[in-house]
Parts: sequence; C-alpha cells; structure tokens
Amino acid sequence: MVLDDRDVERVLVLAAHPDDIDYGAAGTVAGWTDAGIEVSYCLVTDGDAGGFDPAVPRSAIGGIRRAEQTAAAAHVGVRELYWLGHPDGRVAATFELRRDITRVIRRVRPQRMVIPSPERDWARLAPSHPDHLEAGEAALRAIYPDARNPFAHPELLASEGLAEWTVAETWLSPTPAPDHAVDVTAAFERKMAALLSHASQTSHLPELRAQVTAMVEGNARRFGLAAGRMAEVFRVVDTR
Repeated sequence: MVLDDRDVERVLVLAAHPDDIDYGAAGTVAGWTDAGIEVSYCLVTDGDAGGFDPAVPRSAIGGIRRAEQTAAAAHVGVRELYWLGHPDGRVAATFELRRDITRVIRRVRPQRMVIPSPERDWARLAPSHPDHLEAGEAALRAIYPDARNPFAHPELLASEGLAEWTVAETWLSPTPAPDHAVDVTAAFERKMAALLSHASQTSHLPELRAQVTAMVEGNARRFGLAAGRMAEVFRVVDTR
C-alpha cells in the first residue's frame, strides 16, 4: 500500500549524480511540491567525471554541475540540496557513505525517500551505472538499519544532536521492476526545463525532448494510462 501523499510532509530524494533525479523523478517531485510537500535532494557526488566538452577544465566540472542541479531543482520547487562530495565514478557502499546518508536522513526526517535501485537492469544497462547501484545499496543500508538505530553512528547524536529516524516508505528509481506509476503530464514542461538546466550534459543532445517524451509516454502505456498521458515509474518498498 502506497502512502497517501496527504500523510507525507517531507521527501528526501537521493541520487548518485546531478541530472539523475531529473531524468527519473522531476515530474513527480513537481507534483509533490505543488501539493505542499517539502522535498530535499541529496547528491552523493558532484558529477565531476561528467561533461563532454574538452575545452572545459576538469577542475571546473564539479562546480558547474552543482550550479546546474541547483537551477534544475528550482524548476520543480526544491530549494534544499545536500552534497556529500564523494568522487564521481568511484562510489562504493562504504560505512562512511552510509554514515553520510544517515546524517541527512536524520536531519531531514522524511516519511518517504526516493533512491536508485541497487538491482542491475539486464534488459537496459545504462540505468545500472555502478555509481547508481552503490548509492542505492548504501542508501538502503542507511534507511535500514542505520538511520533508525540509535546505536549506529553514535557520533551523529553525541556531536550533532541527530536522533534516530525511520523512513516509512522508499521509492526506487531507476528500477528494473517498477510497480507504481505517477502521471506527470501536467509537469512535463517543468521536467524538461530541469533537464535542460544541465547544459553541460544535455546541450549536445538535439533529440533529448523526443527521447524523454517517448520514455514517459511508454511508461504511461505500460501502466494502462489513457492515450497521450505521461508517467514516471517506481518500485515502492515499505521500509517501516
């Protein structure tokens, strides 16, 4: 049973890289913020291994991508972003990453989280970037058992005053086995604005709009929505 949005006050959306959220969930996020739900983002890396323009100094990429994600988030009503600063392309589900995610969970205290699935999609490999899988695994370990266990990462309580917190529901995106669709037709233009904010990643993609349209319309058809509707898809897990 999916939580009723009316019972959700705060959502934390976690991703490995800037732009991951906007491909998979920006339309859904827009609907939540429009409904008065407070949504925060947590980015495991700055995306410093991304980009396609060799003229841009590699040392500048992280700052550029932070700025792009901040602008993208604003299009869908998100103002609070947490940056963990782990190296792009080298994410691992370490104890340290679990602690860093636990810290954000305890600070935000969300009823719902959105995280990447730690399961590889053998039918479509691209969403199963190693950083996505590792970030998803670390996030699940932070959700259960770390964030709810007052004896895990005791320094978070002793030094930072961050008490335990249980995340009631976790949505996986991307996931190879979605079981829930959200109609994002009304938010599609905001989703595209968010994606286009990532100019360092999307400005060389003339077919981006057509590709994203095909994706969300295909999602809607798969879940039986009416012709012309658009959807983002998730796997919903009870993590109480």
